[in-house]
Amino acid sequence: MNKFEESNKKLWNELTDVHIRSYGVDKFKKGASTLDQIQLSEIGDVRGRALLHLQCHFGLDTLSFAREGAIVTGVDFSEKSIEYANQLKEELNINARFICCNIYDLKDNLDKQFDIVYTSQGVLCWLKDLEKWAEIIYHFLKPNGIFYIMDGHPIKNTLEHTKKGKLDILYPYFHNKKPTKWDDDSPDYSDENYISKNPSYEWQWSLSDVINSLIKTGLRIQFIHEFDRLFYKHFPAMNCDENGWWYLPDYRNKIPLMFTLRAKKEGNQPHPERLTDQKRPSN
Repeated sequence: MNKFEESNKKLWNELTDVHIRSYGVDKFKKGASTLDQIQLSEIGDVRGRALLHLQCHFGLDTLSFAREGAIVTGVDFSEKSIEYANQLKEELNINARFICCNIYDLKDNLDKQFDIVYTSQGVLCWLKDLEKWAEIIYHFLKPNGIFYIMDGHPIKNTLEHTKKGKLDILYPYFHNKKPTKWDDDSPDYSDENYISKNPSYEWQWSLSDVINSLIKTGLRIQFIHEFDRLFYKHFPAMNCDENGWWYLPDYRNKIPLMFTLRAKKEGNQPHPERLTDQKRPSN
């Protein structure tokens, strides 16, 4: 890992204890699921299907998929997160496997293919290289397997309230190889009373970066959907609806705040890079 990832790992080890208190673990232990209806309907039936969860934190979504009938493997680079994920699965007697490693090193730590590769909610900004990320997804998918992501729309990262209720574009939309360092006094997204001790280093990726990285590796995009709501309180002026989604009252149906995407690895389709030593198909 580079120095930015090492710093981010320290941050996520720090935040694990915070999120254990703020993520609704007690409700989860009583049977609540952390999966929303958008994801469940767009992914479809997972019963009996092997599912790989990238950047799983301490595994509440991973274990929720196990409760839905999936055969799950979760991956995260935070030792404290994976330690607690294993503690949870043992306590609740849920069959799951957790691996502690940077996802860019996953090929050295896992030898298996999956029906579903899944990642969700606040994951893209921690990735230094989207093309390698897409290659990893392709590598671990079985033929005809699907990849699914729900994340914040990248346009929201450019915006900030400068006046009450008014959003202005303050930050770049397009990717910069060097991440942005955030070390102000802003509270944690899930606990407004907690300010982290470690800084975060975050990469901005445009929506076209995400889509093209997946297309380049050989995956076929099945759909991309955009929403005017979000899974956490990103802006101070946000309100929460009856289903737990956060929205901006003055910007409903005006700007996208979240997107979902599903892609498929077509059966028996050779990887584009593997065609270099073969005769490429003619158009």
